[in-house]
Amino acid sequence: MIIKLSLPERSVFYGKIYASVLDEEQKEPGNMHKYEEKTLKTEEIFNGKILHVQVLEVELPDGKTSKREIIKHPGAVCVLAVTNEHKVVMVEQYRKAAERALIEIPAGKLEPGEDPLEAAKRELEEETGYACAKLEPVTAFYTSPGFADEYIHLYAGTGLEKLSNPKAGDDDEFVDILELGMDEVREMIRSGKICDAKTLVALQHWMLEEARK
Repeated sequence: MIIKLSLPERSVFYGKIYASVLDEEQKEPGNMHKYEEKTLKTEEIFNGKILHVQVLEVELPDGKTSKREIIKHPGAVCVLAVTNEHKVVMVEQYRKAAERALIEIPAGKLEPGEDPLEAAKRELEEETGYACAKLEPVTAFYTSPGFADEYIHLYAGTGLEKLSNPKAGDDDEFVDILELGMDEVREMIRSGKICDAKTLVALQHWMLEEARK
């Protein structure tokens, strides 16, 4: 039996059940897109610790063939954590790919077989030292589908508690923890100081939810 979900429902359906449903939907002939590209050949050209790079030969809808360079990623989670004082907990860290320090919400990749909800709890604790009483799925999205399959799950955390002995993060991560109010966030977005995509998605959700209250 295939469960049919609307896009809004999919955005809040997470974990192994979500993954299996999505996989089954993609296999159903009736759900194939008219512009789907059939994979004819796959060549793996890089196998790294975090990601793999593949070159695919595909058949186009018009019968011609082409090449696609694809980055395979295990997926990730991110957390919009809001304190009782209505401040967002964020981290500032240097990102080598961008060659600059970025202000972001806590985030991290999924371990093999890890439930996204548990990963979100882990990343929040490791990166910020916080735990939260309530953690709810908000949405999930592809970060750059033109060349990567990374799919990131966004959660909203409330009822935050600072832990006295939190789990340690990765040895190669150096971060500063920030707690920013709404006005500070808006100004940082306007000035371009906050320019990370997942963070902008999360903050937009927060501002929309606050505006409804």
